[in-house]
Amino acid sequence: MCSSLGGCAVKEPHDLIAELKPAHPPRLYGSAGCETWSVRFSPDGSYFAWSMGHGFVKLLSWPLTSEDTEAGRSEEKTLNCRQTVWALAFGPCMSTQDALHQNRRDHELLLAIGLNNGVIQVWVVSTGNLRVTLTGHQAPVRDLVFAPNGSLTLVSASRDKTLRIWDLAKKGASPHVLRGPDYWVFRCSISPDSSVIASVCNLDSKVYLWSLRSYTFMRHLTYDHERTMASCDFSQDGALLAIASYHSTTGWWLDLWDPYTAVLLTRAEDCEVCAYRSDNLLTSLSFSPVGLLLAFKDYRALRIWDVERDKLVTDTDHNRAGGVCCAFHPHGGVIATGCRDGHVKFWRVPRLVPSLKHLSRIALRFSISTYQVEALPLPPKILEYLTYRDIPKQKTLYCKEHCR
Repeated sequence: MCSSLGGCAVKEPHDLIAELKPAHPPRLYGSAGCETWSVRFSPDGSYFAWSMGHGFVKLLSWPLTSEDTEAGRSEEKTLNCRQTVWALAFGPCMSTQDALHQNRRDHELLLAIGLNNGVIQVWVVSTGNLRVTLTGHQAPVRDLVFAPNGSLTLVSASRDKTLRIWDLAKKGASPHVLRGPDYWVFRCSISPDSSVIASVCNLDSKVYLWSLRSYTFMRHLTYDHERTMASCDFSQDGALLAIASYHSTTGWWLDLWDPYTAVLLTRAEDCEVCAYRSDNLLTSLSFSPVGLLLAFKDYRALRIWDVERDKLVTDTDHNRAGGVCCAFHPHGGVIATGCRDGHVKFWRVPRLVPSLKHLSRIALRFSISTYQVEALPLPPKILEYLTYRDIPKQKTLYCKEHCR
């Protein structure tokens, strides 16, 4: 059996590295409260955080030992949040570009946790102690992300239809509140240069772009038909914004936008055979910090698309315990997926050496916008490459269950 993306066949891999099982598995599959809604690696890759259901978060040292993969045998920290955990975020973290040019004071590693009651708890990773509790949201906090510039800026997205920007360096400071959506805010992402916030809502066929510098609305990325927005993420250089969405009767879409020009660059679609299934809703996506790999997860499988080579490089086994989240290790090589039954699975990611051409594009695009690139006196082919206009406009993803 095989899968194909843009005509490139991929053999079914067996790249499951390890699996973590909750100490108290659900009595019935799909019972509420046991889900792993979020998994995260720390910015330096030394810790892994797992929302293991029933209000608990497990902090583990990475890489895992054999004992860590057995329920109840980890020597690491267990945080009792006493509420359903929807979101996790390690911070602060510093991008490579900022680290080379700035001399910042090292901050202690923090873990922010978004809860069902609208509260955000911030824990100190080294001690396992609760440092601060942030209140203000009136509904579950669905997503959290620290600014990648090494600051203590935290952005939260909530079902109360707002995003809030918290400066943890200023004790007791009120957050900046971003209003505008008429629906639950499900996901948010910050551009690598910490200038733009992207957010998506559950029933809103628009992507919202906000300025993290002026705390104002910038623009919409608009779709022409109704869909449920599931997730969003910026590429390593900020020149691409990936959006996951779906419709209950027509399947899912994976779109790559230029956030500067609001141009839709390419779209990957679910195959027609699976479009009418109720268990193939796209739930999460994530760009790899190494190379131009994009992972996306539905209830059945994890797939990883090498955008530069236009090739599907990973298509995991379809499993009954549907996955709801995924996260890359910051150094590449591993991706974690969280499941509805509280389990976490770790998968091996193909180690691909980025081309020198691609590395040059990342270095350039991190610093300048699409408009600035287009103004350069360069040959059209080079301009197309630098602005990602050379990738195919549309493709269909065929699943290995039906398309053989």
